[in-house]
Amino acid sequence: MSEMSRRVFGGLLGGGAVTAVAGPSASAASAAPAPVERPFRARPGAGPRRRPNVLFILGDDLGWADLSSYGAPHIRTPHLDRLAAQGVRFTQAYAGSATCSPTRFSLYTGRFPGRTEGGLAEPLGDRSQGLDPDHPTLASLLKGAGYATALIGKWHCGWLPDHSPTKSGWDEFFGNFGGALEYFSKLGQLGDYDLYEGDTTYQDLRYYTTVLTERAVEYVGRDHDRPWLLNLNYTTPHWPWLTEDDERKGAEIAAEIRTGNVLGALLHRDGGSVEKYQEMVEDLDASVGKVLAALRRSGQEENTIVVFASDNGGERFSYQWPLSGGKSELLEGGIRIPTVLRWPARVDGRQVSHEPVYSPDWTATLLELGGARPDPEYPLDGRSLAGYLLRGEEVPERDLFWRVRGNRALRRGDWKYYRDADGRDHLYDLGADAREQADLAAERPLLLAELRAAWEKVDGGLLPYPAA
Repeated sequence: MSEMSRRVFGGLLGGGAVTAVAGPSASAASAAPAPVERPFRARPGAGPRRRPNVLFILGDDLGWADLSSYGAPHIRTPHLDRLAAQGVRFTQAYAGSATCSPTRFSLYTGRFPGRTEGGLAEPLGDRSQGLDPDHPTLASLLKGAGYATALIGKWHCGWLPDHSPTKSGWDEFFGNFGGALEYFSKLGQLGDYDLYEGDTTYQDLRYYTTVLTERAVEYVGRDHDRPWLLNLNYTTPHWPWLTEDDERKGAEIAAEIRTGNVLGALLHRDGGSVEKYQEMVEDLDASVGKVLAALRRSGQEENTIVVFASDNGGERFSYQWPLSGGKSELLEGGIRIPTVLRWPARVDGRQVSHEPVYSPDWTATLLELGGARPDPEYPLDGRSLAGYLLRGEEVPERDLFWRVRGNRALRRGDWKYYRDADGRDHLYDLGADAREQADLAAERPLLLAELRAAWEKVDGGLLPYPAA
């Protein structure tokens, strides 16, 4: 493990043994010592050479430490902890942006959100923009290489009639187009019904997380005759703060949406609590557990890559210690996310990686592992991690770049350049100060200038934001 890794991880988790909670239940996990993780090491030459299935699961607004395996003291997530214990847990994984739709653009395209007009919205809020159906995606490129493709859950890359997963490479779509919806009525951010099968509305007024889980269980349990990609995008634990027992409260929110106060109702400023949020995350964990159990029953578990991540940092009730900031800003709490990968055929379990990785990297990685090539007219900004995961190579050296209205950030090694909403530049050594409290801008002006110039060089190749 590098000195940087020791310092970062020791600072984040108190310097003790590197552990991950795993086991059949929360009570069992607390009753026995947690299994010790070891620093990641590839297993070159291991396993079959068949192309893997890919199950990529996104939580929505899930904070970096919202899983018990990432330090949450009050949230029990035995299924996701077990998934991490069976593979690799990443401690320095990042979202491609600080809000929902730009990160999804970065994951689906493997490119910075600012390369496409739709990615400039933070997040998308109307029908005027979306992911251009002509732009290659993870799904369209894998589909061209012989994969079956499906997206279940939150799309948030545009609305009908111009934008849809089925126009961008996914064979099947079941889910919602917008960024948020009331979990029972399915009334979404545009005020209308937002649950679709393909491009047709689908009526189901049960709790949304349950509905998505059933669909995912059915998909992974099929008798597939070729490798498949499933993007499973939950809305949990995004607001409104509702669990399966809150149908009455959901009806009140739906009634307010119908009066025209759509965003005000969905934001649920008068509701939620730490305890309610805990229930939502634990329900997400149980739901993922059902999907993983179906995958095991199907006999496909061994050669299926499972990635679990969040689309950005946490919101009001999220637990993110020791990080600062949250969703919508480029402090660590807004972009650092829990991320685990399991692939039994090729990657050993009980491992932890402290290498910085982010959303566009997964696009490049999965394309390489699936035998698909990027479109040369749309070069990727992410770098493939296949060499790191399978052959013991170093993670490709590159800067991690973020841009949102009001914030900018670039990470190079331990160093992070950050500009806040007031236009002030900051410099942090994340290896020593993951909480971003010790600003070294005045002590290292040349380094600050170097990183600022690197950020501006990338920014110069992106589309400008439209006038506010």
